[in-house]
Amino acid sequence: MARDMYRKLNPTGSEPRDISTVVNGLIEGKSNNTGEFVTTAHTTSSTLYDERIGFNSVILFMPINHDSAAELVDVYFDTFAQGSCVVHYGNHAAVRSYRYIIVG
Repeated sequence: MARDMYRKLNPTGSEPRDISTVVNGLIEGKSNNTGEFVTTAHTTSSTLYDERIGFNSVILFMPINHDSAAELVDVYFDTFAQGSCVVHYGNHAAVRSYRYIIVG
């Protein structure tokens, strides 16, 4: 999974310029919470692994083509754990591709 990595702050303290850079990035939508997911052909579920997933996370999918958009109505999530969840979808011969964000 390719993922954008934006700057993080040092937990023990940072310089004002570093804080400004990170906060301005957040204002511009750069928040390290995106990823990509592709379904597996001829199955009805796959595990999504991402260290940012937690028990109370909300995951929103964005289809990136027409077939994926048509499938979105059948997509749902369960079995949340620290770092993973199970994604359920329809059984098709072709894979479906999505981008996602994780909140929480």
